[in-house]
Amino acid sequence: MRAMVLKGKFDLLRDKFPLDIVDRPVPIPQAKEILVKIAVCGVCHTELDEIEGRMTPAKFPIILGHQILGHVEDLGVSASRFKIGERVGIAWIYSACGICKHCRTGKENLCNEFKATGRDADGGYAEHIVVSEEYAYRIPEVFSDAEAAPLLCAGAIGYRSLKLADLHDGENVGLTGFGASGHLVLKIVQHQYPRSKVFVFSRTEAERQFARGLGAFWAGDGEDELPEKLHAVIDTTPAWKPIVEALKNLESGGRLVVNAIRKEDGDKDVLLNLNYQRDLWMEKEIKSVANITRRDVEDFLKLAASLSIRPEIQEYPLDEANAALMDLKNRKILGAKILRIA
Repeated sequence: MRAMVLKGKFDLLRDKFPLDIVDRPVPIPQAKEILVKIAVCGVCHTELDEIEGRMTPAKFPIILGHQILGHVEDLGVSASRFKIGERVGIAWIYSACGICKHCRTGKENLCNEFKATGRDADGGYAEHIVVSEEYAYRIPEVFSDAEAAPLLCAGAIGYRSLKLADLHDGENVGLTGFGASGHLVLKIVQHQYPRSKVFVFSRTEAERQFARGLGAFWAGDGEDELPEKLHAVIDTTPAWKPIVEALKNLESGGRLVVNAIRKEDGDKDVLLNLNYQRDLWMEKEIKSVANITRRDVEDFLKLAASLSIRPEIQEYPLDEANAALMDLKNRKILGAKILRIA
């Protein structure tokens, strides 16, 4: 099978081609596993964290990618949840121990043995993948392959972020960064909280125009003065500065939800400007999002189908994965990026 592999850490400001295309044997499904022939795989900012060394994969070389959509091609021994030919999705959560207190209470995202697709096990920048049948998902028929892939991470993690934000209809919500996850959160808010106003913060005018076109009440730079305070903010950026800016814009008792596995170090000194009385007092909260659970993926797929939530998509062929990653690095983001594999 063809696969785009990462062989080690790269500096994307200098090295424009971190992934090499190679030929590998098709993996063989073991007990309770399925072999999936991949049709498409989404491209996520988390892959930049892996490439640039902010998050180290369990092994090198590694196949990145965790927004995977394909069809079951083979079954391992005792695998019975899916049939050959059935369409399935695979998300960031590749496996968890299943027996710890977190797993037993539906919080497997916090499991110490949590394994991530494309980080701890080979992912979807390839023609095939094997995964436990318990960590694959049926995809609603209303979605095309390309539409479904971003829902498995950008959508599901945005859905979890919105739950943690504890938003109520009519309350203002801010989105810092407006990529794959942010634009799907806006769509969810429009359906579930129709009286709420969405404020979008972005560094680029292209993203701000994109947000306005999707119905954002306001779109501007993080340093712009807002006409109203916000009850919640969801941050999806790789930087620290938006954290300080978001806290300044929060209403008393508001909540900032940080939807990022890693933050870049470049502007971390801005935290020294954090002012307790201005930025944190009056019971403002900061909460991080750690991974996703299987329940998040399943619930969001059902919600997206019922509300006809569809991502905006840019497609690239598999062998142009490097170009897709560089566009993401350079903030050329209008919706979700997809690798077309089959």
